[in-house]
Amino acid sequence: MAKTLFDVVDELDNFPYYENDPDLSQEHLKVYHAFKVNGIDGILGYVPNAVVESFPWPKDSWIIDSTAQTITLLSPPDATVAARSEMMAQTLRQMAASGDFKILQGWRDERFPVYGPCGEVVVEIERSASALFGIITCGVQMVCYTEDVHDGSPRFWIARRSRSKQTYPGMLDSTAAGGLSAGQLPRDAMICEAMEEASLDLGLLEASMRCVGCISYFHVRGRLAGGETGLLQPELEYLYECKMRAEDQIPKPKDSEVEDLRLWTVDQVLGALKNGEFKPNSAVVFIDFLIRRGLITPEMEPRYIEIITRLHRRLPFPSPRRFNSSR
Repeated sequence: MAKTLFDVVDELDNFPYYENDPDLSQEHLKVYHAFKVNGIDGILGYVPNAVVESFPWPKDSWIIDSTAQTITLLSPPDATVAARSEMMAQTLRQMAASGDFKILQGWRDERFPVYGPCGEVVVEIERSASALFGIITCGVQMVCYTEDVHDGSPRFWIARRSRSKQTYPGMLDSTAAGGLSAGQLPRDAMICEAMEEASLDLGLLEASMRCVGCISYFHVRGRLAGGETGLLQPELEYLYECKMRAEDQIPKPKDSEVEDLRLWTVDQVLGALKNGEFKPNSAVVFIDFLIRRGLITPEMEPRYIEIITRLHRRLPFPSPRRFNSSR
């Protein structure tokens, strides 16, 4: 059965809303320990109980309170980001060496930031381990498009992910996308991904790429995400567009992560969305694009307001507040 556009959004933003059903939300959280850092106020993520129980956490670095359902990194209250990050890294290397955590088989040697209550970075964590701790992660996604010379309708450059990828193999994707590593600015990260994944020229990107907003959602990972199921992934995605002219270079795969890049019409994209062919968070990037361009309207989509609201979810953990840039 074909999906509705609301179904597509609902499958991505699938962690229960406390406001809609407090009992269901609280019941869901019973299978997680709250992740905290000593000296930092607030919950920074959620670790599944099964993960907490299946690993001998170093007692000099961690304290586990199973009554309160918390797991806390025992860094000194005045510890530096580097010191906390090294404590975290030592534990994660032990977890990876145990071979008990499938998600760590995709070790990236790349760190994601974990934010404190004022939007500051308080610790950095190996990218492949971020979902084990259920922290907010940030990413960038770009849609490259052309406009039909007759009616002005967009034609999208759609990527197909490599069938050998660990996550969402063979599914459709935005033109270029990636995670936001510690110390990266969103625009710089997007340019890097566009050059690496779609062979796009720096001059074109500097001239034509523009930021068009941000979406947020709270995802419970399933089988296609790779690694253990049930891991939490609250996420922010910074969105970019690049309008391309006939004389501009054609996007082409450059690395092994992308199988091909092809132009798709609006109707083809809508059909693929409803058939479940897109990677979940890339699917909603195209829904957001179509809403912005008036190609999905309240008259044609009965759950229009719900879709927009669900794509801008207020997440329960600290997130970045600003990026300093010389651009």
